[in-house]
Amino acid sequence: MVTVKTEVLINAPIHHCFDLARNIDVHTQTVWKHTKERAIAGTIEGMINKGETVTFQATHFLIRQKLTSKITEYERPYLFVDEMSKGAFKSLRHEHIFEEHDGMTLMKDILVFEAPFGIIGWITERLILKRYMKSFLEHRNNQLKITAEELVTNLD
Repeated sequence: MVTVKTEVLINAPIHHCFDLARNIDVHTQTVWKHTKERAIAGTIEGMINKGETVTFQATHFLIRQKLTSKITEYERPYLFVDEMSKGAFKSLRHEHIFEEHDGMTLMKDILVFEAPFGIIGWITERLILKRYMKSFLEHRNNQLKITAEELVTNLD
């Protein structure tokens, strides 16, 4: 298993950041454009909640893939966890953690995943997937930061 951790400080209230992070529409707008990611089943728009699922379709490494996740833990506005129930990984768990810091929000991600295919998967995790997934999360988080900060500016 591989663990990827990221964090970003956002100049926006915690509840805005939390809700943007669980918004399916915002998710598909803030990921890499070249993956053409979209929600195709389950909760396909708006906010996802505890017990709900979403299936995303995207192209990674020139392969169109589907990944279905379920929200297994939910404590607004501090935490939600999605876990893969179907997809290309052997397992995948993504913790979204939000902390309030002087009116700003520290958003943290802890992504734990395991690739299939035994030793080949183990090597791929370490040589390719860890860096790829970290870059994917960092891009999305930076886009979410821009979105949240613009939203707060427009509300003022």
